[in-house]
Parts: sequence; C-alpha cells; structure tokens
Amino acid sequence: MTDAVPTELLADRLRRAAEFAAEQDTDVLFLTPGTDLRYLTGFDGASHERLTCLIIPAAGHRAPPALVVPKLEAPGFAGVPLEALGIDLLTWTDGEDPYLLVSDLAGGPTRMSVDDAMPARHVLALRDAFPDIPQSLGGPVLRELRMRKDAAEVARLRAAGEAIDRVHARMGEMLRPGRTEAEVGADITAAIVAEGHAEAAFVIVGSGPNGASPHHDVSDRVIEAGDVVVIDIGGPLPDGYNSDCTRTYAVGGEPSAQVKETYAVLQEAQERAVGAVRPGATAASIDRAAREPITEAGHGEHFIHRTGHGIGLDVHEEPYIVDGNDLVLEPGMAFSIEPGIYQAGGWGARIEDIVVVTGTGVERLNHNPRDLVVL
Repeated sequence: MTDAVPTELLADRLRRAAEFAAEQDTDVLFLTPGTDLRYLTGFDGASHERLTCLIIPAAGHRAPPALVVPKLEAPGFAGVPLEALGIDLLTWTDGEDPYLLVSDLAGGPTRMSVDDAMPARHVLALRDAFPDIPQSLGGPVLRELRMRKDAAEVARLRAAGEAIDRVHARMGEMLRPGRTEAEVGADITAAIVAEGHAEAAFVIVGSGPNGASPHHDVSDRVIEAGDVVVIDIGGPLPDGYNSDCTRTYAVGGEPSAQVKETYAVLQEAQERAVGAVRPGATAASIDRAAREPITEAGHGEHFIHRTGHGIGLDVHEEPYIVDGNDLVLEPGMAFSIEPGIYQAGGWGARIEDIVVVTGTGVERLNHNPRDLVVL
C-alpha cells in the first residue's frame, strides 16, 4: 500500500535519491523492505529470507531502476505505482539465485551502497555477487532526504503528536497508587491504539527508582503514593509516522521540595533547548542549551543521554541532537527535545516534545502541560 503518498512526490524522492547517490560517490543503491523503501515507494512490508531488493542507480549510471521480488510476494506490490515511477519489476522463484539477477541488473557498478537496516544475510550475499566491488552504507544518501520533512510529512507528525497528547491527557484514568507498572502499561497500550495509532511501539512506566533508568520498560513494581513516575510512550499512526512524548507525574500527593526544585531545573532546560531551535543553529548547540542549566544546578552527571533524536517513519532517525554533531539545522527537520535528570536508586524525570524547525524558528508538536503533573 502507498499510504496515499502522491506518485509525483515518490518520483521526486527517487530522483533526488539518485542525485544524492552520485554526490556520495556510489553507482548504485540497494534497498530491502524497511522504512527507506517505504519512504521511496510507499511499500510497507517486512524483509524476509527471500530477497526483495530495489535497485536505484545513481544519476548518470547506465542501469535502470528495478525491483527484484520473489514471485510469491509480487501481489503485495499491486498498490505500488511501479510503472509510473519508472521501476521495472522482475520476479524470481525458489531455486533461482536472486543475487545473480541483481548483479545482472546493476549495470556493472564500481561502487555500491546498501541500506543501513539490510539483513546481514542479504548484505553478505550481495558481497559475494559483487566480489570486487566495495560496499558502503546507504545511510548518508537516504538521510539527506529523510531528515528534511516536507509539508505533508510535518502534517503527519503533527497528527501523531496530537494523538499521543490525547493519551497523556487520559493518564489520570490509569496511573494511581496500588497498581503495578505493568497494569498501567497495558492500559496505556490500549489507549495508544484507541487514540489513533496503529500500535504502541513502546511504553515506559518508570516509577520511583525505576524512573532513574531512561529505557526502563514496565515491571511488577507496585506504584506507591509519593512516587515520581516517568511515562514515555509512542508509536506509528497507520501512515507510518511516529509519535514520541514523555511526561513526568507525581502520584498520590504533592512531591517533596527537593523533587520540585530539581524538576524546575529540568523544565528550564527543556524550555531553553526548544527556544534555541532555529534555522542555522547546530544540533550540538541545542544539546548545549539543554545541558548547561542542568550542569549549573549540579546535576550534570545525572543527564546521561543525548538531548534528542530525529523522528519520522522511524522513531529514531537523523538528525541526532548531541554534542559533537555540527549539523546545521534547516526547515523541515523534526526531532525530540528530551532532557532528563536521573538519580540512581531514587527517582528520575524527563520532559520530551517533538519539534520541527520552521523558516524562522520552531514549532512544538506536543502541547500537554510540561509541569510536574500531580495525580
């Protein structure tokens, strides 16, 4: 299925991918099913042991674009406008060598790239099919396209942000003392789907000391009155674009003065980082804007991860908002701003919004209160 992405837009993406491939000094780019293939063709499917491979020649290379598909899986591409996109469809059956077919179609490249998420079984088999051709990762080609969202993609991310906001707005129905993290997580998972997502990609319910583990999942720990609870949730809408939003809650009564004071530092850090987003700023500068107030308040060692990650068809993609990344931000780049403070053995807190760089500044895609919500 194509998720109603206009054929003209898909064609433009393929054209630009070919141009970027040439700029990255590769002759041909090979893609197996995943989000890169979905971005370029609209096809949403998984990669299996049988090879499905899109062959994208770089601009100026003599091979035509082609898609090699197992014959038994070809009906799944009926909704993909291959002919309109100028892509030849070729099928193979069990017992035939699909990698030999790919090598015949590739036009004698001297340099080749494979998509970053291609299964190793296919990477190694393509290496055998092109024994004298160096392989490189296709990420540098695709990220030039995917990290700059067009207006339609921003609209899809905006809808995803609104959907996950509705789930956080319902947290009072689910999060209360006496329930386990797993019980709360099950209710949140159902709410994520009920509010318009295709599925829940992740549900983190970090209560009390578990909140100090940024990638905690859920557990059988019973939530107690006075706990600070980190809720980090998200997933894809049916069109494939993801939400990701974190809020921190105080359950069963007002938090202590120490918790309030520390949380205020975190809230200021998130505001400063969001306020620093604009065209021309670097990814590293946004990370510094979040990190400086936390460090100045004496909690620098408790902020133990990058400030953010890009988001789109993948929950985590380019650009990454981290120290050392001097990427200059441009309109259309979408990413999280999610500083955290984690006190091992005690409690943790994180505030996360998805933002998009605009022509003059920044747009937040999440709008629920960022205060420490008392339930």
